[in-house]
Amino acid sequence: GKDIIAQAKTGSGKTVAFAVGLLEKINPRFFGSQALIICPTRELADQVGKEIRKLARSVPNIKLVLLCGGKPFGPQVGSLEHGAHIVVGTPGRIQDHLKKRTLKIDQLKTLVLDEADRMLDMGFADVMTEIISHTPKSRQTLLFSATFPDAIKHMCRSIQRDPINITVESNHQQSVIEQLFYQIKKHERNNTLLALFEHYQPKTAIVFCHTKAQCADTADLLREHQIESLAIHGDLDQRERDQVLVRFANNSCSVLVATDVAARGLDIKSIAMVINYELPRDPEIYVHRIGRTGRAGEKGLAMSLFTDSEVIRLKAIEQYQSKPCLIDSPQSLDRDSSFKLYPPMVTIQIDGGRKDKVRPGDILGALTGDAGLDGSQIGKIDIFDRSSYVALEHDAARQALNYLANGKIKGRPAKARKVK
Repeated sequence: GKDIIAQAKTGSGKTVAFAVGLLEKINPRFFGSQALIICPTRELADQVGKEIRKLARSVPNIKLVLLCGGKPFGPQVGSLEHGAHIVVGTPGRIQDHLKKRTLKIDQLKTLVLDEADRMLDMGFADVMTEIISHTPKSRQTLLFSATFPDAIKHMCRSIQRDPINITVESNHQQSVIEQLFYQIKKHERNNTLLALFEHYQPKTAIVFCHTKAQCADTADLLREHQIESLAIHGDLDQRERDQVLVRFANNSCSVLVATDVAARGLDIKSIAMVINYELPRDPEIYVHRIGRTGRAGEKGLAMSLFTDSEVIRLKAIEQYQSKPCLIDSPQSLDRDSSFKLYPPMVTIQIDGGRKDKVRPGDILGALTGDAGLDGSQIGKIDIFDRSSYVALEHDAARQALNYLANGKIKGRPAKARKVK
């Protein structure tokens, strides 16, 4: 029951660590909210919710509700009225429910602040303080953060009692990540980015940019050169964000161009290459970014572009990692201008989801049964509240769409379309 401050980066398995202890303290017979997990983004909240639901299968009658912006308010109120042992959500939407008194957290046993540094970066300090004021002093508070700026230390002092400090090591080993830094002139940035793809020819990659506009422009540039890419940033609505993340995770998009905030909570097991379009201002963010490649003992590539004005950031990375950065010239890259990168799968969206009692097995059964597809042609199936996404090999997509134009799933017509 002790308060905990944990320095934990992406890929450290922290969700499982806190969820196991949290579930042990839940009383299934009391339907008040007993655990609250606050996350910076909808994607991370969704990921955390899925992880806890998996673990909660062994505990009967545990109810979890997801409270995130970008989703209708009414159904969330309905779910809360039926009782929720565990609430996972984003600060703004949780605050909205507290203001409207549709959520009560005065009986809370466990409060979890996940990626607290990112929530402060996004300007949620006052919102988090207000949310915490609704909780009992007797709660256990677990705070997870990839970095520990002064603002986080101050927050810990104000909301925790004698916390235990823990450092959770990432699952990736830096020794299997090859890091290279390319010194360029500002006008060479786009051409060098293309050269990296044409030289290394990765099957998957994330390109990190600072701004939304940079993300959109970079994704356009890559697509113009037959490198299939999608941008993810704060201007996308919830449906668009869901579709981008689903397509990247299920291999129907090969390259994601992202800002740091938008990429938080992205959980992809294997990414061949990470590219820093510019060096981040904080060396901890650099380490956080490159930790998305080279996971589970696989070799990863981390490539970074920098100009003379970014040398101070390069020095900060060297100091943080306690080793010199390997600097190379773009001229050393052997380019194959015929290189094209198209994903092996396409995604179709089917009307009907979790709220319609649709399960992955229902979709798989319909496609391998009446539609006549082979199971090996079907990839990842993602079920959302009112729609489902299925990854299919290119040849199988047309066959599936033809069947679904008149076919049924769970005895009901299922409209489907290709996600573009």
